[in-house]
Amino acid sequence: MSQHADHHHAPSDILQEVFGYAAFRGAQGEIVEHVTHGGDALVLMPTGGGKSLCYQIPAIARHRARQGVSIVVSPLIALMHDQVGALEEAGVHAAFLNSTLSSEEAAHVEREMMSGRLVMLYAAPERITNPRFLAQLDSLRERGLLSLFAIDEAHCVSQWGHDFRSEYLALSLLHERFPEVPRIALTATADDITRADIIERLKLEDARIFISSFDRPNIRYAIVEKDKPRDQLLRFIHDEHEDEAGVVYCQSRKKVEETAAWLEGEGIKALPYHAGLDAGVRQRHQDRFLREDGIVMVATIAFGMGIDKPDVRFVAHLDLPKNIESYYQETGRAGRDGAPADAWMAYGLADVVNQRRMIDESPASEDFKKVQRGKLDALLALAEATDCRRVRLLGYFGEHSKPCGNCDNCLHPPATWDGTEAARKALSCIYRFHQNGGQRFGVGHLLDVLRGKETDKVKQYGHQHLSTWAIGADLSEQQWRAVLRQLVALGHVVAEGEYNTLALSETARAVLKGEVQLLLRVPTVAPKKGKLSRTARPTTQKGGKGEAIDLDDEAQQRFGQLKAWRAEVAKEHGLPAYVIFQNVTLAEMAKQHPRSLDELAHISGVGAKKLEAYGSEILRVLGTD
Repeated sequence: MSQHADHHHAPSDILQEVFGYAAFRGAQGEIVEHVTHGGDALVLMPTGGGKSLCYQIPAIARHRARQGVSIVVSPLIALMHDQVGALEEAGVHAAFLNSTLSSEEAAHVEREMMSGRLVMLYAAPERITNPRFLAQLDSLRERGLLSLFAIDEAHCVSQWGHDFRSEYLALSLLHERFPEVPRIALTATADDITRADIIERLKLEDARIFISSFDRPNIRYAIVEKDKPRDQLLRFIHDEHEDEAGVVYCQSRKKVEETAAWLEGEGIKALPYHAGLDAGVRQRHQDRFLREDGIVMVATIAFGMGIDKPDVRFVAHLDLPKNIESYYQETGRAGRDGAPADAWMAYGLADVVNQRRMIDESPASEDFKKVQRGKLDALLALAEATDCRRVRLLGYFGEHSKPCGNCDNCLHPPATWDGTEAARKALSCIYRFHQNGGQRFGVGHLLDVLRGKETDKVKQYGHQHLSTWAIGADLSEQQWRAVLRQLVALGHVVAEGEYNTLALSETARAVLKGEVQLLLRVPTVAPKKGKLSRTARPTTQKGGKGEAIDLDDEAQQRFGQLKAWRAEVAKEHGLPAYVIFQNVTLAEMAKQHPRSLDELAHISGVGAKKLEAYGSEILRVLGTD
């Protein structure tokens, strides 16, 4: 009997029985064992790597061993709702406590928690550190019914992280007040400095640290120079992602609204999302994005943390993020299902200038600014790189790798040219302006002088008489912009004031003397119709179905019928479709065409509860019942 009971709690059995997966991936198995047996852990695992199973399976195993309820700290209401919905679908008793519940509903959840019947309770950090709730946790502990604390999105505790939330700081009291209750903290991104911060602030000095590879091989990275960015974006969506779900990030709320309206006008289903919109509108847009196919969300960074939608096929940036963590976190929302996805960014000189200025003008301490500048420099180096993007991206997180063969630079190696001489011309022209009456000028005027264009402003200042007049007539405006972008990116030129006038920095002298070489990429002309470049990827049919599973015509038809059935069930349950079954599970059903419940049970992603709830329905849809 006891042997059978143990078997019932074994993590690998729970994985198969509840979630329908045959085996753990990567470090999952080791993490689950460690936490199930009461160890503390800090888990760094990329988005889509299966982080939530790392605490959900220990929570189920410990509950079955009569160790009570696990508390999951989650910063987002939408995420709690979908995670709890998914657990209940899988037959695990879970609930959340947040402001969306009525007082009767909240009281019911608290009764379920206090009785120990609940396996997992999701709540925000401010709820968990509230005195009344802490008193309830004390009572659970006294009765031996407080099993585990899981702290999701743990980078929120660090001021160096990209989503700092002050309410996370109070979570250090969990260790002080409940030292015997195991804790697992999880995040999808943290460089060394953020990692150290998480350990210190959450008092995880004795925890085991599990770091998975940060590589997301199914994401193809591409960074292009801005040249009519809206048209570039439209061409990218039309050529590569017609009718597919995606996210477009912009820096300002105004740009979000204008871009969404413009995409709508171009026949793309686009919705805006930013913190300035009414909460009801935000919720509606988020729900549509999660529940409907092929919607493009245009958003500020207010959107995205905890977006679990697995079939986002692309993430596009129309503005430069602040640092590599933000870029990694935002692009990581693409392709969580493991099927091919794109991370596409357009960036230009103004982006570099704006990000530098935001750091310089912020009220933060000099130390903090210095760290932010270093992080921005790393991102600019990634954007300007002519070698493999993935090698640089992973290198930032301390991971060594080989060229990936699946980024723009690997697929279409850029030609380079030596811009050292051009850089010296630009710098000496800025220097001449300053000598000639102490004036400073912006990029436009500098380019006019270098290329010998006689504008009114040139005549007004007599700049046609400078020794640097027209010394750059041999280069195009685009080439000059690339030179200046690199000079600003590398910090040799500083853009100042509201008109972004240019000045030389300390390091410009070395460039002027010819001691620094500037290798620049030759601006690439976007290939017409990008479909050809997709051959390097394990992809299949288009039209909103990015599954990496090949289906013949009959299987395609079955897949369509299964999706239609799933949409009805999801609507009935008020949940996103992927919570019922992920696309990749449906595609597997369509391909295998199971004839019995037993055959259906062997398909990855079909757990015991879902087999019982939907098995005969699925066989009916497949025409095999």
